[in-house]
Amino acid sequence: MEIGKSHFEIGKRTYVMGILNLTPDSFSDGGKWKGIEAAISHAKVMIQQGADIIDIGGESTRPNHVVVTEQEEISRVIPVIEALNKEIQVPISIDTYKGKVAELAIIAGASLINDIWGFKRDSYISKVAAKFQVPCCLMHNRDNIIYNDLMEDILRDLKESVEIAIKAGVKRENIILDPGIGFGKTYDQNLEVMQKLEYLNTLGCSILLGTSRKSMIGNTLNLPVEDRVEGTIATTVMGIVKGCDFVRVHDVLENKRACTMTDAIYRRNF
Repeated sequence: MEIGKSHFEIGKRTYVMGILNLTPDSFSDGGKWKGIEAAISHAKVMIQQGADIIDIGGESTRPNHVVVTEQEEISRVIPVIEALNKEIQVPISIDTYKGKVAELAIIAGASLINDIWGFKRDSYISKVAAKFQVPCCLMHNRDNIIYNDLMEDILRDLKESVEIAIKAGVKRENIILDPGIGFGKTYDQNLEVMQKLEYLNTLGCSILLGTSRKSMIGNTLNLPVEDRVEGTIATTVMGIVKGCDFVRVHDVLENKRACTMTDAIYRRNF
């Protein structure tokens, strides 16, 4: 897979996506990287720690988050992407479900679209991905948490996202899928998805796992956000063994080390 100017050899090792939130209300680090200089500095630290992609978001997706306008999101992310694109070599991902935000982000220098609604919230975003022929990460999400069969329903929902992308003109090899831990699922359902992650391998796309510091970990360990590194690492290792190619994390250094060690064991015969 080509993301920007970088080649990603899927299956050879696990790739780390570092999270750069430009929001005042994100559950883990809201407001911490406000301002272009702070954002660039943190991105560079994550790259030094081993991040392969920097994922930039301008709207919090935590439970009960405040929805921001398209213009507000654009004003948060575009200046940072433009500045960061001049400073770093690794690809930049735009975390948005809004087509116009994605389009302007790509023009500014982003080379991957990360959509928490799997191209189902804004029909224009799939057209943007096809127009610029950029890879996209389609996450599983839904408004209701009533499932007939959890994994079968998730697979069906993700297939719909893949079909939307392909119908718009996105190449299948440019599609990454995310099971959506913490989105449209209860605590027990999140644990079941983690237990059965290998089901996603039947969809024929690369898999990204995003569990970093999430409530599933906090509820299991009864720990606050800042103390969930070890719990996150456990999910990272589990994800790799079950077929995940990318992990999206806040704590890059620790998760990168876990990925390297797990890859050395799990992928040694690649």
